[in-house]
Amino acid sequence: MILAWAGALIIGVTLGLLGSGGSILTVPVLVYLVGQDPKVAMAGSLMIVALISIFAAWPYARQKTIDWRMVGWFGIPGLIGAAGGAWLAHFIDSMVQMLIFAALMLSAAYLMFKPIDLHAPPKVRANYKIVADGLVVGALTGLVGVGGGFLIIPALILLGGLSMRLAVGTSLVIIVLKSLVGFVVYLDVLAAQDLALDWPIIIKFSLIGILGGWLGHKISHKFDQQKLRQFFALFLVLMSLFILYQKLPGLVMGL
Repeated sequence: MILAWAGALIIGVTLGLLGSGGSILTVPVLVYLVGQDPKVAMAGSLMIVALISIFAAWPYARQKTIDWRMVGWFGIPGLIGAAGGAWLAHFIDSMVQMLIFAALMLSAAYLMFKPIDLHAPPKVRANYKIVADGLVVGALTGLVGVGGGFLIIPALILLGGLSMRLAVGTSLVIIVLKSLVGFVVYLDVLAAQDLALDWPIIIKFSLIGILGGWLGHKISHKFDQQKLRQFFALFLVLMSLFILYQKLPGLVMGL
């Protein structure tokens, strides 16, 4: 379990540093290191990430590095999308969910690798387009049981025109909202399949992750924004390739 606790700390650091990556790590850690059923891991990860993100977002709120317009126009529709995506999880096999998870990470990595001018004036995106973005991202993240920062960050930067640091703070608030909604809906998914949450693991992971979130925020100002984007993209590629390596042969054999 030492590796699992180390993973919990890293989950918090990535959320505090990057405003995302928490669920990307939480689900694989709970599945491969703790040994949980994928659907239990997806539900538990939503609560863990929500709790960590609440504390990780606080310093950004104090420093006024949260775009509340984006929270409203992108985050609130994302709640509806997350609820719908979590409901669809009733009908999708866990292995397929993990493969969708990996595909989403590769897509987000591609977006983050694309060079953009981080110093350009922020773009003002039409509100209805922001609402549509929020619905789609919310549905995808609710389907695979993640907070969605790995998709929210690229959307806020590439579509919303936010700086990396402003996107991080905004993403954390949106993650809290979407994770809590997704978690509530996922409770029905678990009940329908006679599965139960592991609350001791959720509490321990959350406490360790909160410490990691504080550390991540403390060191965030020391990193170049462009390098943070590139590091995050590389991280997504590695994690997605690992999941594909684990799950793709099983899916092929089952066909």
